[in-house]
Order: sequence, then C-alpha cells, then structure tokens
Amino acid sequence: MHQALADHLRIHALRTGDFTLRSGARSSWYVDARATTFTGEGAALAADAVLSVLLPEVTAVGGPTQGADPIAVATALVATGRGRPLKAFSVRARAKDHGSGGRLVGPVGPHDRVAVVEDTTTTGGSLLEVADVLAAEGIPVVQAIVLVDRSDGAVAAACASRGLPYRGLLLPADLGVGP
Repeated sequence: MHQALADHLRIHALRTGDFTLRSGARSSWYVDARATTFTGEGAALAADAVLSVLLPEVTAVGGPTQGADPIAVATALVATGRGRPLKAFSVRARAKDHGSGGRLVGPVGPHDRVAVVEDTTTTGGSLLEVADVLAAEGIPVVQAIVLVDRSDGAVAAACASRGLPYRGLLLPADLGVGP
C-alpha cells in the first residue's frame, strides 16, 4: 500500500553496516528516515501514508523532535490543503530552562485528540515517552503511527497494553532487509 514511501526510504535512507540503535541493540542496517522526510517528495509520501491511516477524530499530529517533526508538519500541511485542518506539535527530549520552557512545542492542548508519529521504532520508548508527556499535560493520545516498525510486534503490544491504537506502516521486509 505504501510502496512509493518504501522505495524512497530504501533508495535514500537505508544504510547497511554496523550500527548501534537508540535502544542499544546492534544492527546490520539503519534507516535514517530524515533523508526521506526532510525532502519535499519524501515528506509528501510520508504525509500521504500517515493520512491514509489517521483516525477521523485526530486534530493534531506530532512526536519526538527531529524524527517526527517533518512528518507532523507535512501531514498537517497536506491534510489542511485537502480540507482537513490539522495541527503539528513536537516534544523536546528535555525541558528548556528559558523562554516558555517545557517540552511541548506547538498549538496543541487538552481540547485536541492527538496522534503520536515517529519515523522508526525498535522498542517504542520514544513514542511512549511522548504519550506520557502529553498525558501529563492533559492531552489525550488516541493513536500512534510509525513509518518503519522494526520491533517485530513489541511496539504494537506495548501500545495495546495502554489501549492505544497503533499502526506501523512499513516493516523491514518492505525495505528489503531482515528484522
């Protein structure tokens, strides 16, 4: 279903070698999805893929800064252009100690229903941390979506244990690599 996105990621973002993932696990392949999502074509493909599974009640999309930022902004832009106004937001790794501070950035609040998005996941740690930050702000998370899920079902199970609907759009096999 998301073949064009898989092709773009495989050509532009897939790297082979010896990598240590954020989770600490070692891997012979790595997807630097930003090589796709920070391009106009790739961002549009990511937005289309997210929009194809986005629940109708979602009013804002976002996630951990850097990986989710281009996906969230592209999704909000494309959706709004199609008559479905969406907001984008970002969650910082750490709170700022200047300006308005905090970890949450963007026009999102307790009246919104949000989808947390991420570029890749192995354990779901970042995704669930963002959901916790939003919950602490009283913002309901109603969906989680990841472009590339390399967790072999672990993230889906973690989200299910929280009652959070989850969609991994692509699996390693879709990119021509193993788990």
